[in-house]
Amino acid sequence: MRLDDFQSLVERLLKEVPSSYLDGVVAVEVSPKTVPHPVRADIYTLGECIPLDWSGSGADLQSRVVLYHGSFAALAQIAPGFDWREETWETLSHELRHHLEWRANVAALEAYDWAAEQNFARQEGEAFDPAFYRSGEELAPGVYKVDDDVFVEQGAGSGERVEFAWHGGQYRVALPRDAKRPVFVTVAGLAEPPPGDVVVVVRRKPSVWDVWRATPAPSVLTATAEPIGG
Repeated sequence: MRLDDFQSLVERLLKEVPSSYLDGVVAVEVSPKTVPHPVRADIYTLGECIPLDWSGSGADLQSRVVLYHGSFAALAQIAPGFDWREETWETLSHELRHHLEWRANVAALEAYDWAAEQNFARQEGEAFDPAFYRSGEELAPGVYKVDDDVFVEQGAGSGERVEFAWHGGQYRVALPRDAKRPVFVTVAGLAEPPPGDVVVVVRRKPSVWDVWRATPAPSVLTATAEPIGG
């Protein structure tokens, strides 16, 4: 299905949604982006509910819902009998329910706002809390999403190469010898990258002395990932 036809389908389906589900939803948008699942090769993120403005109670939360045409198209190519209307309705309904869940969970909203602020500081080269990404959405064990960026946790290790999984493939990335943990490595070279960054987070080994000393500032790097075995 072409992008403009998909947009028309979404507009028709929106007319079938009860008005109470749309209260506080400022926009339902169609994006051409393809958003791969960080672990599984046959899964794509079809839609997302993005919280926007709110006053603190959650009841007045405004959200934006985005459906990713590129993800639908990618899934349609590998899923026999893919039903565009059924999958679009299911995704739209799911994201609108997610909006209602955001409204009811003030603590989650506060954590999301804080994680987004810390991620912006990371992007701007400013100081940030090295554990902030854990307040984002957990996509899989040890894999978190904040805005468009995906954070992949790895153990502390001691070598100069770190291996990680991405969308069904295995990769390795080299670290400088003097890189102090924790390390945030923004990686390039992935076969199917997301719209934002993929950041491999190499944790530091815990110590009994951590109780008395401040967490060291993370090392922030960029590197090109090397595919393993293919």
